[in-house]
Order: sequence, then C-alpha cells, then structure tokens
Amino acid sequence: MRSLFAFIKKEILEQIRSGKLVILGFLFVLFGIMNPAMAKLTPWLLEAMADSMAESGMSITIATVTAMDSWVQFFKNIPMVLIAFVLLEGSIFTTEYETGTLVLSLTKGLSRYKVVLSKALVLSVLWSLGYWLCFAVTYGYNAYFWDNSIAQNLWLSVICWWVFGLWVIGLMVLFSTLGKTGSTVLVGSGGVVFGCYLLGMLPKVKDYVPTLLTDGNSLIYGTVNADTYTAPLLLTTAMTVAFIVIGIPLFSKKKL
Repeated sequence: MRSLFAFIKKEILEQIRSGKLVILGFLFVLFGIMNPAMAKLTPWLLEAMADSMAESGMSITIATVTAMDSWVQFFKNIPMVLIAFVLLEGSIFTTEYETGTLVLSLTKGLSRYKVVLSKALVLSVLWSLGYWLCFAVTYGYNAYFWDNSIAQNLWLSVICWWVFGLWVIGLMVLFSTLGKTGSTVLVGSGGVVFGCYLLGMLPKVKDYVPTLLTDGNSLIYGTVNADTYTAPLLLTTAMTVAFIVIGIPLFSKKKL
C-alpha cells in the first residue's frame, strides 16, 4: 500500500507542476458562476435588444427568470467542462509511455495494477472535486438570487451527470491501456460516447444507455419518472468498474 500511496502522491504533484490542477479549478469555478450569470443577464440582454427588434417588426416578451433557467444552463455547460477535462487529462498514461518514466517506477518494484488504480483514482477524485465545486457555486448563487426548490429531482439529476463523468473516466483508463497515444484515448472514448448516443435513439435500449444520465433537464422539469434512471445508473456504475478491471490485465501485458 505504501507504494500505491507514493505513486498517488507523485500523480498529484504532477497535476500541480503541470498547471492542470489550477486550470481545472478555474474552469469548474468559472462555469459554476456562468450558469446563474447567464440566466440573470438574459432578460437584460433581451431588453437591450427590444428597441432594435421592434424596428424590424418583432416583439420580445421578457419572461421572469428563476433558478430553473440557471440549472438548464448548468446541464448545457457541464458537457463542455467534461470535454475540457478529457482533453487535459487524456494523456495521463500516454505521456509516461512517451517519456519512459513509468519504466523507472516499475523497475523499482511498483506493481502494474497499482499504476492503473492510482491513475483511475486521481482522475476520479479530480472530476468529483471539480464537478461538485461547480455544482456548489451554482447552487449557492441560485439560492441567493432565487429558490432552488423549483427544480424537481435536482440531486438525482446532478448525481446522474457525476456518474456519467466517472464512466467517461473509465473509458479513458481502458483506452489508455489499449493504445499508446493521447489521440487513441480521445478517439476511442469519444467514439464510445457517440455510439451510446446513437443507441439511445433505439426504443428498446434507450432506457439503459449511459448517455441517458445526461438528460438532467428532463429530471428537473419532472417530465420523466425518476425511477427510469435506476437501471442506467446501476449499469453505468458496473461498466465503469468493469473498464478499470479489464484495463489492469491489459496494462500488465503492455510493452512499455
């Protein structure tokens, strides 16, 4: 266990030295602020455009802004945050393949499965801390300006998106053990996510694919039954664990 903790510490230090930790923290906080800010500024922008639109024969009706508008922005923006996360962290394995630094750690007695577990753990912790920080910032501003109770199934909807992010991390780990370049990780992970979106169009499987968890707006508006998300939550969690478990023997056989 000591070697595992030592490698985790090395991973965290690398995140700090490379500046990725600062960039991720900035992005998560920025988007957390942007969600209520965009909702708050929308009526002002529409009002500013009203005169020019009226000259064109068009009228603008300014609706009352609520916390619901901010949460809609949250679920629109969080995919961009996840994409940025994948782009920044997609090379967490492959950079070490290219530099050969993993060979040094392995020759000192570090087990290969500990490499996979430590990197998966660091990615999961980074995503979890950043995601819930973003949520907390949005929640706090929404509570200050409006009332969060207007959003139905709010906690379930944000948990679903958090689990989806962990599933993507599982894909990143799996493809990192299969390939040797960052592009392999990005294309492989992105391809599976896109494939799940396509499968979601099929009536017989749409209620089981991981991408269903990203439909937070349906949950907060109460247009779907919350029980619908039980099966995809369980399946996505099982798949995430399976990706990491499968990645361990693949990495054990990998030539570095």
